[in-house]
Amino acid sequence: MQKKLAIVTTHPIQYNAPLFALLASRNKITIKVFYTWGKQVLEQKFDPGFGKKINWDIPLLNGYNHCFVENTSTDPGSHHRGGIQNPGLINEIDNWQPDALLIYGWNFSSHIKAIRHFYKKIPVLFRGDSTMLDGQSPIKAILKKIYLKSLFRHIDIAFYAGSENKKYFQNYGLAENHLVLMPHAVDNQFFHLAGKPAIDFREQLQIPVNNLVFLFAGKFIEKKNPLALLRAFASLNMPNVHLVMAGNGILENRLREAAGQNPLIHFLPFQNQSAMPSLYALCDCFILPSIGPGETWGLAVNEAMAAGKAVLMSNKCGCAPDLVENGRNGFIFDAEDGEELKEKMIEIAVNKNLAAQMGAFSINKIKSWSLQNAAIAIEKTVAGF
Repeated sequence: MQKKLAIVTTHPIQYNAPLFALLASRNKITIKVFYTWGKQVLEQKFDPGFGKKINWDIPLLNGYNHCFVENTSTDPGSHHRGGIQNPGLINEIDNWQPDALLIYGWNFSSHIKAIRHFYKKIPVLFRGDSTMLDGQSPIKAILKKIYLKSLFRHIDIAFYAGSENKKYFQNYGLAENHLVLMPHAVDNQFFHLAGKPAIDFREQLQIPVNNLVFLFAGKFIEKKNPLALLRAFASLNMPNVHLVMAGNGILENRLREAAGQNPLIHFLPFQNQSAMPSLYALCDCFILPSIGPGETWGLAVNEAMAAGKAVLMSNKCGCAPDLVENGRNGFIFDAEDGEELKEKMIEIAVNKNLAAQMGAFSINKIKSWSLQNAAIAIEKTVAGF
């Protein structure tokens, strides 16, 4: 008889839904996902990072068993601990009678209660992607360590996303035998275009086919550090090299002002998920210049690598040590050193075939960071109890 895994997470997202559907289709374990934000999350929701309402254009609820647990919070959402209040969550999980419980994210009232309630009743598994890359004041660091060490004692297995995330769990008291790699992954096949892209963004932006393109795609917010990237690019003065800034956010006006009338800097609005493979096809190299705090991983890097692109990323991205081999598929640069970013862009731009060679290496490198391997990690762990 198959073991049953209850999965608790706040809301459907474009990264987790394909994994849940894959787990269901593999039929090694039986899953049910309990969404704790409540049904109100299905309404088109305002994303403060993009500064607009977002409604993802790919199915997020197909192919797996799920339910929406009533959320009684007066200010529902994942932006604060009290935004997830589910008085009926524990009973709903109990009624389904799972053999194990997987919780995504600890910093929500109901998730903390579930971790503590089910400890020693059934195996409690945990998934997070936090790192130690951002500094904290000594007092805050001590208080957080005391609290998380106490909470993580109630966890049987923590699935770590990569090496920086593993260090985080170890810092808060989890030993090696309580840690399992569950690679942070996207649907690699979705982003790997074998033929002509559905949207020809180069043609739309009138960028010649033989010109090199750097791409930033994401929220125009301080954490992502897009102004530093734009300024570093503007100082290149290379006529056949372009920068495309795709997204929206609070820094958009400042970015456009800084770009001025530079014909080599192009802006595209937020692109929904179905357009992302075409967007990555536009570029030769993807850049994530994040300075933090809070760039725990950077799944856009996975996407770009799956699309066969070279990558440049800052040392504040949690994925950097796992996904980038310096000089092979890209470079890691100091988030606070605009000159180093500029030097790396020049190195890629002046070496005619380097970006293509790096892109080919990216495809091979990202193969092991797959949804299939993430699913296998979950299935083997559940089967082991």
